[in-house]
Order: sequence, then structure tokens, then C-alpha cells
Amino acid sequence: MGRPVRIAIAGEGGQGVQSAAEILAEAAALEGKEALYIPNFGIEQRGGVSVAYVQIGDERIGSPKFRTGDVVVALSCRAVDRVRMHVGPETLFIYDSLLPVAEEDLPEKAQRVAALPALETANRRLHPRVFNVLVLGAVIGATGVVTLEKAREAIERRLGYRFEKSPKLRDLNFRALQEGFDLAAGAKARTR
Repeated sequence: MGRPVRIAIAGEGGQGVQSAAEILAEAAALEGKEALYIPNFGIEQRGGVSVAYVQIGDERIGSPKFRTGDVVVALSCRAVDRVRMHVGPETLFIYDSLLPVAEEDLPEKAQRVAALPALETANRRLHPRVFNVLVLGAVIGATGVVTLEKAREAIERRLGYRFEKSPKLRDLNFRALQEGFDLAAGAKARTR
């Protein structure tokens, strides 16, 4: 890995964007990689767009900010608009296929665009609570920046206390991680 992989994940407050980004950064740290996570929230107390910026690399990361992401994920229509500025000619842009976004409203600079049925999969096959973990799995599947093993370990560290009370939650989160990974691996990204 040369320069760090730059990832922006955006969604509505409450979708778990920040939690997914924190877990991703922790998984990278568990692998001995350099990781930098910067949360960004709208000025609203609730209901604003939440953006998480994550950089992962093998060497020290020089700047906490980046202009263009390698992978940019938008989980709401407002998030598409919010992160459009981070899409460049080499960016993979991922959005949820249930979003009512017209093709012409997607970032036009993106090299590739992938519509993933993340929300539909979470709602139908898993549980809405693990939507963000499914998205985390998709980011890992699209980038390969960390292993699923270390992501599971990071999830365990973050949510282990909840898993002690409800062991089914562990299985649900790990299944969501794998489902997201598989969705990204099987996705047909359109080249623009």
C-alpha cells in the first residue's frame, strides 16, 4: 500500500456512519496499519448529515484532511450532495440502491459507480440495526484495506459488552459484515 486509502462515508445522523468508521479505523490499527478517523457533523443537533473521513495506510499519514476520496459512500440523498466534492476521476462512488437518485444527480466525476442494496439487505435478511455494519463490510469488500478477521475483532471490542447480554447480536453483526463484503465483491460498478 503506497499512499493511504482515503474513504468518506456519509449518511443521516443515526445511521451509524461514525460507528462504522471508528470500527474500520480500529480494525486497521489492530493490523498494525496507520489509521486516521475524522468525524464531521452538520450544525443540526439531530437529523443532519454525518460524514466520517478515514485514511488507512502503511506509513504515517501526513494530513488529516483530504480533498478526493478513493472510495466515497453516500447513504442518503443529502449525503450524495454533501460528499460530491470528494469525488474525483479515480473515485469509486457507492450509494444505496434504494435512494431515489437520478443518474444525472450522481457525482459525474466518479470513475466507477456502484449501487448496493444495503438497506434492503439489512431490512430483509438481517435487521435495520446492523445497516451500518453491512456498509462497513461493503467498504472492506470494495477496498480490502483491512481483513474481515480484524473487523470482527474491532466489532467485538466495541460491542462485546452488548454481546455478553445478547449473544445473538454478535452473530447478527458478523453476518451483516459478511453480507456487506459479499455485496461489494459481487457488485457491478459502472465505469463512467
